[in-house]
Amino acid sequence: MHQNLDLTLLKNIKVNTPAVRQRLASMFTRRAIKQGSQVAFYIRAIESIDLTTLQADDTETNVHRLCEKAINPVRSEILKQVGFDSKIHVGAVCVYERMIPYAKESLRNSGIPIAAVSTDFPAGQTSLKNRISQIRTSIELGANEIDVVINRELLLGNRYSEFFNEIKLMKEACGKNHMKVILGTGQLGTLEMVWRGSELAMQAGADFIKTSTGFEPINATFSVGLIMIRAIRSFYDRTGIKIGFKPAGGIRTASDALKWITIIREELGEEWLTPKLFRLGASTLLSDIERQLQHFATGGYGSTRYNPIS
Repeated sequence: MHQNLDLTLLKNIKVNTPAVRQRLASMFTRRAIKQGSQVAFYIRAIESIDLTTLQADDTETNVHRLCEKAINPVRSEILKQVGFDSKIHVGAVCVYERMIPYAKESLRNSGIPIAAVSTDFPAGQTSLKNRISQIRTSIELGANEIDVVINRELLLGNRYSEFFNEIKLMKEACGKNHMKVILGTGQLGTLEMVWRGSELAMQAGADFIKTSTGFEPINATFSVGLIMIRAIRSFYDRTGIKIGFKPAGGIRTASDALKWITIIREELGEEWLTPKLFRLGASTLLSDIERQLQHFATGGYGSTRYNPIS
């Protein structure tokens, strides 16, 4: 449910960039996840991945393969060797609208949601009418979650009321389906603008705020992530509403995943470390996490050719 538009909050947004860098440096050294706990947090990371394929050459076959990996993200023998005997799967599978029927067929009875990128992804430059239509079509085809792209022109042009109203209408089109609002932070210029966009998106009804499409020159940086997470914390303190966070774009290593988890733990707490409130948008991250788990289990790294598509 959206909140009433409150523009007064935007006037007081100031970001101390050196302090942001200092905070991150402290978290990644003194507050880093210790080796003895890493397996458990690797499992949490896997369960939070939006396993993604957004290529121009996507086909029915590679979507089916991706879904098989989503259902069985780590080989069972590796899980047993690290002392984990429960069934796990990723947080969601993220695809283009046209690929939704293939994902729906492959994921039937798996419990894994389908996330669809929408609203003229990745540019968001078509008419609002067309973007709303795309949301509705994706839901009709079977998407459970919609990742929408903001109209950056409105935000960068300080047309905040129009920006708020567009996202509000997108949320109405999504209905009960979760809406993740992609800010495209690499094109917003300043950390203050990132906070403004985050705040307005949450006021307008976003269930998640997401850093990037993955197609911007700069995608999910830790500085941007910290600002968005603090915006979420501020919004929660004010409203009591928990908003999810999804970094996406350029997240490829298990080490990166642990750093994102560290920021969430330190700034929002363990309660945010569930797929309902935290996702990692990635296409290749899962392979590296599986290799790290194999290293814990055997002391050696397997070749990536032994890991199915991820």
